[in-house]
Amino acid sequence: MSQAIKPGRVRGSRTGRPIMALLDLLGRRWSLRILWELRAGALTSRALRTACDDASPTVLQTRLDELRGAGFLQLGDDGYGLTPLGRELLENFLPLHRFADRWRKQMD
Repeated sequence: MSQAIKPGRVRGSRTGRPIMALLDLLGRRWSLRILWELRAGALTSRALRTACDDASPTVLQTRLDELRGAGFLQLGDDGYGLTPLGRELLENFLPLHRFADRWRKQMD
């Protein structure tokens, strides 16, 4: 028995639409940079702080927590790493961003 998806606002999104909520998350400073730095493999918090040298530790930890909560990062023995979903997102972000721009213009 399938459940119908009820329309509603997406928490944390200014528009309430899932694709825009995703873009809101990724548009927050350091989110994409963190994903990009993890593309080659897992990194510890210290290594990520070094890679994102302009980020304060508090901001960096907030972004890491958001990305983990969204299912894009996992914390293992080696440090933070991309989940399969995170890797797919990183590979497809540019086309997604272009689609969102076209969608936004069509809705205006």
